[in-house]
Amino acid sequence: MVSTKGRYALRVMIDLAEHKDDGFVPLKEIAERQEISKKYLESIVSVLVKGKLIAGSSGKGGGYRLCRPPEQYPVGEIIELTEGTLAPIACLAADSTNCPRAGKCQTLSFWHEFDGMVHGFFYSHRLSDFLSSK
Repeated sequence: MVSTKGRYALRVMIDLAEHKDDGFVPLKEIAERQEISKKYLESIVSVLVKGKLIAGSSGKGGGYRLCRPPEQYPVGEIIELTEGTLAPIACLAADSTNCPRAGKCQTLSFWHEFDGMVHGFFYSHRLSDFLSSK
Protein backbone atom coordinates (compact mmCIF):
# COMPACT_ATOMS: atom_id res chain seq x y z
CA MET A 1 0.00 0.00 0.00
CA VAL A 2 1.24 3.49 -0.81
CA SER A 3 1.13 5.78 2.23
CA THR A 4 0.36 9.49 2.34
CA LYS A 5 4.10 10.13 2.12
CA GLY A 6 4.31 8.51 -1.31
CA ARG A 7 1.06 10.04 -2.54
CA TYR A 8 2.02 13.52 -1.35
CA ALA A 9 5.50 13.18 -2.86
CA LEU A 10 3.88 12.49 -6.22
CA ARG A 11 1.62 15.52 -5.78
CA VAL A 12 4.63 17.72 -4.93
CA MET A 13 6.45 16.49 -8.01
CA ILE A 14 3.41 17.16 -10.22
CA ASP A 15 3.07 20.63 -8.72
CA LEU A 16 6.74 21.38 -9.43
CA ALA A 17 6.34 20.05 -12.97
CA GLU A 18 3.33 22.31 -13.52
CA HIS A 19 5.40 25.28 -12.32
CA LYS A 20 8.73 24.27 -13.85
CA ASP A 21 9.02 27.59 -15.69
CA ASP A 22 8.66 29.57 -12.44
CA GLY A 23 12.18 28.83 -11.16
CA PHE A 24 12.38 27.81 -7.53
CA VAL A 25 8.88 27.37 -6.10
CA PRO A 26 8.39 28.21 -2.40
CA LEU A 27 7.19 25.30 -0.28
CA LYS A 28 4.49 27.53 1.18
CA GLU A 29 2.91 27.88 -2.29
CA ILE A 30 3.02 24.14 -2.91
CA ALA A 31 1.48 23.47 0.51
CA GLU A 32 -1.35 25.92 -0.16
CA ARG A 33 -2.11 24.60 -3.65
CA GLN A 34 -1.97 20.98 -2.53
CA GLU A 35 -3.73 21.60 0.80
CA ILE A 36 -1.00 19.75 2.68
CA SER A 37 0.69 20.90 5.88
CA LYS A 38 3.93 22.75 5.14
CA LYS A 39 5.57 20.97 8.08
CA TYR A 40 4.71 17.54 6.64
CA LEU A 41 5.89 18.62 3.19
CA GLU A 42 9.25 19.65 4.66
CA SER A 43 9.98 16.02 5.54
CA ILE A 44 8.90 14.85 2.09
CA VAL A 45 10.93 17.40 0.10
CA SER A 46 13.94 16.54 2.28
CA VAL A 47 13.76 12.96 0.97
CA LEU A 48 13.25 14.18 -2.61
CA VAL A 49 16.28 16.49 -2.36
CA LYS A 50 18.42 13.78 -0.80
CA GLY A 51 17.38 11.44 -3.62
CA LYS A 52 18.35 14.11 -6.17
CA LEU A 53 14.87 14.29 -7.69
CA ILE A 54 14.51 17.97 -6.81
CA ALA A 55 16.87 20.81 -5.92
CA GLY A 56 16.34 23.28 -3.12
CA SER A 57 17.48 26.84 -2.63
CA SER A 58 17.12 28.88 0.56
CA GLY A 59 16.74 32.59 1.07
CA LYS A 60 14.90 35.18 -0.98
CA GLY A 61 13.62 33.60 -4.18
CA GLY A 62 14.27 30.16 -2.73
CA GLY A 63 12.19 27.05 -2.92
CA TYR A 64 12.29 23.84 -4.92
CA ARG A 65 12.50 22.82 -8.56
CA LEU A 66 12.82 19.65 -10.59
CA CYS A 67 16.31 18.48 -11.51
CA ARG A 68 15.27 17.17 -14.92
CA PRO A 69 12.34 17.38 -17.35
CA PRO A 70 9.03 15.82 -16.18
CA GLU A 71 9.13 13.12 -18.87
CA GLN A 72 12.36 11.78 -17.32
CA TYR A 73 10.72 10.92 -13.98
CA PRO A 74 9.11 7.49 -13.80
CA VAL A 75 6.44 7.41 -11.08
CA GLY A 76 8.06 4.25 -9.72
CA GLU A 77 11.24 6.17 -8.94
CA ILE A 78 9.30 8.70 -6.86
CA ILE A 79 7.28 6.05 -5.04
CA GLU A 80 10.28 3.82 -4.30
CA LEU A 81 12.34 6.74 -3.03
CA THR A 82 9.65 7.75 -0.55
CA GLU A 83 8.10 4.37 0.27
CA GLY A 84 10.92 1.90 -0.19
CA THR A 85 10.87 -1.14 -2.43
CA LEU A 86 7.81 -2.02 -4.47
CA ALA A 87 8.69 -5.72 -4.13
CA PRO A 88 5.76 -7.69 -2.70
CA ILE A 89 8.02 -10.03 -0.70
CA ALA A 90 11.37 -9.46 1.01
CA CYS A 91 13.35 -11.92 -1.12
CA LEU A 92 12.59 -9.90 -4.27
CA ALA A 93 13.77 -6.57 -2.86
CA ALA A 94 16.92 -5.22 -4.51
CA ASP A 95 18.87 -5.24 -1.24
CA SER A 96 17.87 -8.75 -0.18
CA THR A 97 20.29 -11.61 0.23
CA ASN A 98 19.79 -14.82 -1.70
CA CYS A 99 16.97 -16.83 -0.20
CA PRO A 100 18.09 -20.34 0.75
CA ARG A 101 14.68 -21.64 -0.41
CA ALA A 102 14.73 -19.94 -3.82
CA GLY A 103 15.60 -23.16 -5.67
CA LYS A 104 12.67 -25.07 -4.19
CA CYS A 105 10.14 -22.30 -3.51
CA GLN A 106 6.83 -23.22 -5.14
CA THR A 107 5.49 -19.66 -5.02
CA LEU A 108 8.54 -17.67 -6.21
CA SER A 109 7.46 -17.53 -9.86
CA PHE A 110 4.04 -16.27 -8.75
CA TRP A 111 5.64 -13.45 -6.76
CA HIS A 112 8.05 -12.64 -9.60
CA GLU A 113 5.11 -12.25 -11.97
CA PHE A 114 3.25 -9.99 -9.54
CA ASP A 115 6.42 -7.96 -8.91
CA GLY A 116 6.84 -7.51 -12.66
CA MET A 117 3.28 -6.22 -13.04
CA VAL A 118 3.62 -3.73 -10.17
CA HIS A 119 7.05 -2.54 -11.28
CA GLY A 120 5.92 -2.34 -14.90
CA PHE A 121 2.86 -0.31 -13.96
CA PHE A 122 4.66 2.29 -11.84
CA TYR A 123 7.67 2.60 -14.15
CA SER A 124 5.54 2.88 -17.31
CA HIS A 125 3.98 6.14 -16.07
CA ARG A 126 5.92 9.38 -16.13
CA LEU A 127 5.49 12.60 -14.19
CA SER A 128 4.64 14.28 -17.51
CA ASP A 129 1.59 11.98 -17.86
CA PHE A 130 -0.12 13.97 -15.11
CA LEU A 131 0.33 17.36 -16.73
CA SER A 132 -2.59 18.89 -18.56
CA SER A 133 -1.77 20.58 -21.83
CA LYS A 134 -2.40 24.27 -21.38
